[in-house]
Amino acid sequence: MRQIGSVVFWLFVVISSLPLTLCAFIIWAVTAPFDKRRVILHRFTCFWASLYTWTNPAWPVTITGRENIVSGRTYVLVANHLSLLDILVMFRLFKDFKWVSKAEIFKVPGVGWNMSLNKYIPLKRGDKASIAEMMKMSEETLRSGSSIMIFPEGTRSKTGEMRDFKRGAFDMARDTETAIIPIVIQGTSDALPARGFVLQGKHPISVTVLPEVPVSVVESLSTEDLSAHVRTLIADEIARERASA
Repeated sequence: MRQIGSVVFWLFVVISSLPLTLCAFIIWAVTAPFDKRRVILHRFTCFWASLYTWTNPAWPVTITGRENIVSGRTYVLVANHLSLLDILVMFRLFKDFKWVSKAEIFKVPGVGWNMSLNKYIPLKRGDKASIAEMMKMSEETLRSGSSIMIFPEGTRSKTGEMRDFKRGAFDMARDTETAIIPIVIQGTSDALPARGFVLQGKHPISVTVLPEVPVSVVESLSTEDLSAHVRTLIADEIARERASA
């Protein structure tokens, strides 16, 4: 039954993406002349992505601390990474941000085109030129008034335990004097493991937005210490939530 349910779900994703991609192109064409940061298109993309958790009763999502992301302010948003499902879940925040994402995803018909229209930022892992361009685009995005969303582990954890954080998110926060918002994701690896596309039955999912790491702290720490500090905040919240479950 899980295999059948998974096939139905992914067919729904593919089929629904066709009209939603058309809607995205129309919104882009109408709003691009006056909405340079693509705020309206991004809000539609949040709706698009959220459809797949709203309509799936096996994925009840709880968001806590959304108010810590203050509208009108700019942040570097960082989260632990467990599953492909993390991307859909983070759109449930309905906040203005630009993703830093694998360059390969931008080539996917429909979804990838929409990412380009949104001015999300591609990254080829391990490519120094691509990393440098990502940093440049991210810092320009932050200075323009849009937040950046990034998984500092770089790729999904296959064990459920956090990997080491890469320095990019913390360099850009320090270079642009931008506060950091740590975000904790739980439950997505149980719902959709890092390996494979078979849905695993009903699993509650939670997203906890922690209070910001203010600019004063960002500026006072080295990149390495800032990375360790934020990773500890996320790890401590994961441990606290698991202990209270």
